[in-house]
Amino acid sequence: MIKNYFKIAFRNLWKNKGYSALNIFGLAIGITCASFIFLWVEDEMSYDSIFENKELVYYVPTNQNYQGEWSTFYSTPGPLAADLKAEIPEIDKAARSFSWDLFFRVGDNAINRNGRYADADLFDIFNLKFLEGQAASAFPDDRSIVLTRETADLLFGKNQKALGKLVQVNNNESWAVTGVVQNLPKNMSFDFTWLAPYEVFAKDQEWTQEYGNNFADTFVKLAPGANFKAVDAKVRKMIPEKMDDPGTEAILHPAANWHLKSKFEGGKAVGGRITYVRMFTAIALIILCIACINFMNLSTASSEKRANEVGVRKALGSGKQDLIRQFLTESVVTAFLGGLLSLILLALFMSPFNNLIDKQLSLGLDSLSHWLIFMTILVLCGILAGLYPSFYLSSFNPVQVLKGRSSKGQAPFVRKGLVVLQFTVSILFIVSTIVVYQQVKHIKSRDMGFDKENLIRLHENGDIIKNFDALRRDMLARGSVKNLGMTNSDLLSGGNNGSGLTWDGGTDTEDVLISFRRITPQFLETAGLQLAEGRGFSESVKKDSANVLISESFAQLMGEGSPLGKKIRRGITYTVIGVVKDFVYGNMYGTGDPVLYFHDPESANFLYVKTKAGIPTAQVLSDIESSLKTYNPGYPFEYEFVDAAFDRRFKNEQLMGSLSQIFAALSILISCLGLFGLSAYTAQQRRKEIGVRKVLGSSVAGIVRLLSKDFIVLVLVAIVIAVPLAWYIMYNWLQGFAYRISINVWVFVFAGIAAISIALLTVSFQAIKAAIANPVKSLRTE
Repeated sequence: MIKNYFKIAFRNLWKNKGYSALNIFGLAIGITCASFIFLWVEDEMSYDSIFENKELVYYVPTNQNYQGEWSTFYSTPGPLAADLKAEIPEIDKAARSFSWDLFFRVGDNAINRNGRYADADLFDIFNLKFLEGQAASAFPDDRSIVLTRETADLLFGKNQKALGKLVQVNNNESWAVTGVVQNLPKNMSFDFTWLAPYEVFAKDQEWTQEYGNNFADTFVKLAPGANFKAVDAKVRKMIPEKMDDPGTEAILHPAANWHLKSKFEGGKAVGGRITYVRMFTAIALIILCIACINFMNLSTASSEKRANEVGVRKALGSGKQDLIRQFLTESVVTAFLGGLLSLILLALFMSPFNNLIDKQLSLGLDSLSHWLIFMTILVLCGILAGLYPSFYLSSFNPVQVLKGRSSKGQAPFVRKGLVVLQFTVSILFIVSTIVVYQQVKHIKSRDMGFDKENLIRLHENGDIIKNFDALRRDMLARGSVKNLGMTNSDLLSGGNNGSGLTWDGGTDTEDVLISFRRITPQFLETAGLQLAEGRGFSESVKKDSANVLISESFAQLMGEGSPLGKKIRRGITYTVIGVVKDFVYGNMYGTGDPVLYFHDPESANFLYVKTKAGIPTAQVLSDIESSLKTYNPGYPFEYEFVDAAFDRRFKNEQLMGSLSQIFAALSILISCLGLFGLSAYTAQQRRKEIGVRKVLGSSVAGIVRLLSKDFIVLVLVAIVIAVPLAWYIMYNWLQGFAYRISINVWVFVFAGIAAISIALLTVSFQAIKAAIANPVKSLRTE
């Protein structure tokens, strides 16, 4: 019986090759699209899978109250980890760590790598696998270092033994390699390429031992069976008890949420990447449904062709359940043929998809779970696509159909509803694509308060600070550099901040969070920051050591009148000598928050170079590298263009925009495949009517209008449904941004016109073909 089902299924697919091809291709596109999305979702959900007991591992951020509002920061005081472990029995392991860049040299091999100064408990918390050495003896002294396999290979040669060998650090010290661990997976929220004892960083720096300074990443691992809520309550009390400050508290953030739920509001995790995971999962299911709708429409539309077959089979004793199984088998076979085509499409487009999402995913055809998921998708698509047609076709009355009077029932109504649904989704995608593009463009084109064009960022290392003046003169003399300056914080990031300041003209000032920027005098001009009032720093540090610059938003906190000459106190009293126009940092969708600028070249971590426009990039980079080799020899030339770093800040939104474009195109393509098939079937069914009309004088244009109007009406209904739905979805999405666009009416007008034009183009092809056909051939059988 089953063999017979398959034989009839293949026979009918071959008999109706045109409709079968439309179904198979439409399902293949839907399955391919969904498969790509599910691969991306799988990668997102697998983040931080390195942890053996993930449910016991937590990061410890801090909630801080400023001006009555709670904000969450990824930093804690240095002493917190040790106190958590000592005073809370349920905490089994606790480790501080601090991210830093180090320069390594072994012979001719020299590299810059980011890693962490950390406590030894981090080995157990991160479940690190030692390939050389042991965790218990990894940090015997403060000249020890543990490398990842990749870093060890770069320094000592691929798969060469590194344990016990020396590596030169920052060109002035030699540390012994005391361990080599497996490379961390790419999908890690916190990564590193080396680990060194935390004491190396904290040595002789008393501020690291104080509760008032938040700078360290703290990780803890709970004992098995520990109650999270009870432990979290104890953790929240720790800082208030140590500092007698109810405005700051530490909290536990589970490893399962590090990547997906990293957005905090009011001191609580409210979302993050999980929003995009849910959104794209829903889109994958929608695309699959659109593909299945084509099968339903074409199957019910061609029902009259199968009516006699159903009548004969019922007359010969076939039951309704037998017919349902037969039609479902045909549907599943079609889905599996679509799946085979989908595998080819997946292989062809995997590389472009990886480039789009900036990941290195693979089909994983050697994974049983991937095959099970893929086969499940195929079976579900087959059942979903064939469920309604199978019940509809099997319900025909054999007496009626054999007399040629089969009832169409509700099939036309259902087909129309499914076409409306398809185009509603297509219009939603079109609107989403336009709004996302406008929002990202709106942010990128706004006045950020700095000039990111032709601006290059380099890490401070070696003798850059010491030789800055000579380095600057040399770069300017080469002719390709306009200016250069230094700062302690990345221009685009929040940097250091603090509270507890008092100043002239302000009230309740100690509760305001202020960002601190330590700069050289040239930094403002280099970064394109503008003075609104007063003057900048002089070349002499001694002259301006007690003077500061403030941002416009800070000046507003100082009350009416000019802030020049006013005093700001934080242990030391400073005098305001200038006001810098606000610039946007940290949250690119936010506003310029208060900033306090100090004249402090010695604290610089970054060198910014402003290059002249119109000079080839290769020449600019060559000139900068030559200067660095002269005044900072022995260090590799590593740089980053600020505009590229700026663009990466919009990675999520750009990904959403790109995928929306693709989904819009694919959903329209799938919908048009179905519409093409339906219009072809309609033209075929009405061929005699068309022949009579042509004989009686109807024009080609009139016949095209006749065949097209029903479909255009369905698209108009879809527009009416889609417009308010699209507005609601995109309006709520935009509410997540402080700086956002308003949705213009023309967006919906464009989407509607586009949908109508595409539908009309698709239907007109078959309509024109039918209209210009010879009516004699159509009426020959009459």
